Order: sequence, then structure tokens, then C-alpha cells
Amino acid sequence: MANDVRPTSLKREGDGLKIEWSDGVATFAAWRHLRAHCPCASCLDERAKPPDPFRVLSEREVGAGPPAPTAMRPVGHYAYQITWNDGHDTGIYPLELLRKLGEPG
Repeated sequence: MANDVRPTSLKREGDGLKIEWSDGVATFAAWRHLRAHCPCASCLDERAKPPDPFRVLSEREVGAGPPAPTAMRPVGHYAYQITWNDGHDTGIYPLELLRKLGEPG
């Protein structure tokens, strides 16, 4: 993605995020997909570990329901920070990652 490509529109659409880009491309990423690919250090570390078949979900995780954002704010001109309904808020999604995670839509 060229450095000058920027979102011109971000919209909550159904169960995900639709982004229209300055180069005319539109992408869609489901919230579940974005949450599963959170780029923060703790999520990257967690994904690198083998799955724990005995992991017990916290009350907060169980009560949160399917992944959904409660807030989304720009970080400079290069990324967005998403706060999730499970309380997680340390993931900063660079524009390049948002473009990569989105399907043409």
C-alpha cells in the first residue's frame, strides 16, 4: 500500500468495519477478524503460545458477547486504536494492517 493511501470513510456496517480508501478501493473486515488479529504485544504473545484446552474465560469475556468496538479513535495519521467490548484497548491498528485485514467490499 502506498504511503499516501488514506481512509476517506470508515463506517460500522453490520458486524464489521467498511473502509473506503483514497485510491478508490473499499474493504470490509468483520469485528471478530479484527479482534482476533489485534497487533498489541500481549495478543501477539498469546497467539504465539499453543492453545490451552483448560483455559477458563473470565466473567468479563463471557459477558462481553461477540467482539464489537465500543470506541475507535485515530492515532496520528497512521493508525486507529480500538476499544473492545471485552475491555481490551491496547491494540493500535496501523492503516496498512487495516487494509490487509479487509476483504474487498
